[in-house]
Amino acid sequence: MTLFSRRGALAALSAAALAPLPLHAADWPAKPVTLVVPFAAGGTTDIIGRAIAQKLGEALGQQVLVDNRAGAGGTLGAASVAKAAPDGYTFLLATVAHTMAPGIYKTLPYDFMKELDPIGLVALTPNVLIVNPALPVKTVAELVAYIKANPGKVNYGSAGKGSTEHLSGELFRAMTGTDILHIPYKGGAPMMTDLMAGQIQMAIETSPSAAPHVRSGKVRALAVTTLRRSSAYPGVPTLDEAGVKGYDVTTWYAVVAPRGTPPAIEKRMAAELAKALKLPDLEKRFEEQGVSAGDMTPEQLAGFIRSETAKWTKVARDSGATVD
Repeated sequence: MTLFSRRGALAALSAAALAPLPLHAADWPAKPVTLVVPFAAGGTTDIIGRAIAQKLGEALGQQVLVDNRAGAGGTLGAASVAKAAPDGYTFLLATVAHTMAPGIYKTLPYDFMKELDPIGLVALTPNVLIVNPALPVKTVAELVAYIKANPGKVNYGSAGKGSTEHLSGELFRAMTGTDILHIPYKGGAPMMTDLMAGQIQMAIETSPSAAPHVRSGKVRALAVTTLRRSSAYPGVPTLDEAGVKGYDVTTWYAVVAPRGTPPAIEKRMAAELAKALKLPDLEKRFEEQGVSAGDMTPEQLAGFIRSETAKWTKVARDSGATVD
C-alpha cells in the first residue's frame, strides 16, 4: 500500500468514526418532526393536522411542526415527502385526494403506493352539500331543479383541482345530470369565504370546515355525503336519502412516511398516533366537527388505500373529471 493510499484509508476510517451513528427508535426523535399538510392553512386538513400534531408532540417529547405545502390538489406536498430523507423526521398527512389523483392527473411526480409507507388512519368525515342562504333552495331536490332551470349559472367551489371537494362535485354533477361549473381555490378557507359572500353558490365541503358556518347560519346544509347521517347535522339527510341514490363519499386523513423510514420508527409513530386518537379531549373535538377518529393498523391502511385508489380511478373515468 502506498503512502497516499494509506493516508486515504486512514482518512476514511476517521470520517467513519466521526460520522453520527444512525438513531435507533429509542433515541428518536432527537429534534422536531415535520408533518407536511398538503393544503392551505385554515382548511379541514390543516385543522386536523394541527390537532394531531399537538398530541403527537406531547407524546414524543419533541415538537411536531406543521408545514403547509399547498398546491395541485395536495400532490405538491405529497411529492415533497415522497422524495424526503427517510430518517423519521418528515411525515405527510395524506387525504382521500391522494387516491383521487392517479385518476385525474396524466402524470404525477411520485407513486403514492410505492414511495410512501402507511402509518395510521387519523380521521374520517362526511362531506356536506352546502349552499349560500340566498339561493332559493332548501332541499337537494329543489337544488337540482334550480340548477336544471338555470344551466351553467350555478358555480361550486373546491379547495383546488383534484381535491375531495372537486371530485365530490363532479360525482354530484354526473349522478344528477346537472350543469354546474367548478371554481377551484387555493384551499378550503378562501373558498368558504366566497361561498358565504355569494361569489359562488354551492360546495360539497368537508365537515370540520363547514360545521361552524352551518351552525352560524352563514351557509345552509342540504345533505351529507355518507350513507349514514352525521350527528353533527341533526335533521340533515344523506344525499342517497335525498334522491341521489348510491352517492357515498367519505373524506379521510392518514399519516404516511417516506418509503425506507426505519421500521422501528414507523412502528413507534403508529403506536403514538393510535394512543393520541383515543384521548378524550381529541375525541370530543373531533365529534363536535363531525369527525370520527381512525382505527386501522398500517397493514389495514395499505389495503384501504388500494381500494380507495381503485374506486376513485373509476369515478374519474366515469365522470370525465380531469385536471390536465
